[in-house]
Amino acid sequence: MKKLRNTCGSSQRSGKRNRVIFLRGAWMLGVLTSSVVFACGCSNKTELVGVAAVAGNDSPEASSVAQKVEDGIEKMLGIDETAAEPVRIQLNQGDASGSNPAGEKESKKGSDGGIRIELATEAATEPEPTTAPEPEIEDITLLFAGDVYFSNYVLSAYDKAGGIHGVLDEGIRAEIDAADIFMVNQEFPFTERGTQAADKQYTFRLPHDRLHMMNEMGIDIVTLANNHILDFGPEGITDSIAALNEAGIKYVGAGEDLEEAKKLEIIEVGGRKIGFIGTSRVYMAASWAAGENHPGVFSTYDPTLPIEEIKKADELVDYLVVYVHWGIERETSPENYQRVMGQQYIDAGADIVIGSHPHVLQPLEFYNEKPIMFSMGNFVFGSSIPSTELLKIEISTGGEMKVTEIPCTSSGGYTKLKSQ
Repeated sequence: MKKLRNTCGSSQRSGKRNRVIFLRGAWMLGVLTSSVVFACGCSNKTELVGVAAVAGNDSPEASSVAQKVEDGIEKMLGIDETAAEPVRIQLNQGDASGSNPAGEKESKKGSDGGIRIELATEAATEPEPTTAPEPEIEDITLLFAGDVYFSNYVLSAYDKAGGIHGVLDEGIRAEIDAADIFMVNQEFPFTERGTQAADKQYTFRLPHDRLHMMNEMGIDIVTLANNHILDFGPEGITDSIAALNEAGIKYVGAGEDLEEAKKLEIIEVGGRKIGFIGTSRVYMAASWAAGENHPGVFSTYDPTLPIEEIKKADELVDYLVVYVHWGIERETSPENYQRVMGQQYIDAGADIVIGSHPHVLQPLEFYNEKPIMFSMGNFVFGSSIPSTELLKIEISTGGEMKVTEIPCTSSGGYTKLKSQ
């Protein structure tokens, strides 16, 4: 398990809160020019700081006022001068010119001058940066499925049943509900615009009014890095992103430009940061790859850039998932490049590699004790899916990872557990 990153919070730092008393008399002139400083070590731990200023000179009247100030403070605070640590009072009077040797600000209380006393208490506090406590770590469950496309078979099953229970059985819905994060490959765009890709056997899209089915399935995040997101041009990416944002579903793998397509999506759950990156090695033309100024998918035909992004992401998260579109359709065994690339991803910092595109299951393997699922197959798609599955990954508080394959099957647009 990777080390969790700390965040900053605040603690309390002691300070002083002042109470100000002004004594004024018509005989006082000029600005505040003298200071009286009090320091107390009395038993109630009250800290005293006082400042008094008397304008004028060493006249009997000024001295009398100063003495009254001292006597008044002692009486007010109940100070015993015979105590082991009596209050020490020092009076520094200013000169008749109105100079301010103590550096005190001038009084704005009136032209007749005055005596200013500040009594400070120890109760005041102010914030100070410190390290926040570690987040509480909990067991978490990540759940993955393969290709999702609401074909006419799926839409018919949904509409006939009047809800998602016509598409997913109770057992599958229970697994999704129990998971902290559920991720799939969205193998279509949400759009009603654009131009259909030429010379392409299958092109997919769905209208916005079917967006609610994604929420009903319990999907938290999708990858858009595949060979169908641009079936109707860049409008498919633009409209899909808008739809997913509206539905509150996160996405990776495609965007309006390369920066968005390669972005790391982080979901915090159970005291851990789970990162997601989507990328594709299958698309129809070079123009489908996202670039600096145009939309597309995050390409991994050359894995150099995805590996760089994985390395950077590894420093920001506790666990990193890479969902990759690769392989050959209908092949049940991975190509050699899939195995090499999957291991490169893990060497760069990925903890989980999930594959799609073949539309059938390919095996689960482990490399350095980390799972590579080469193909999840179709999950919710066409009329018949003999074998598919959910991949459940449970991560304990201690960082142990338990990987479970949950076999499923589908017919007539209805996907269910194989045991049902």
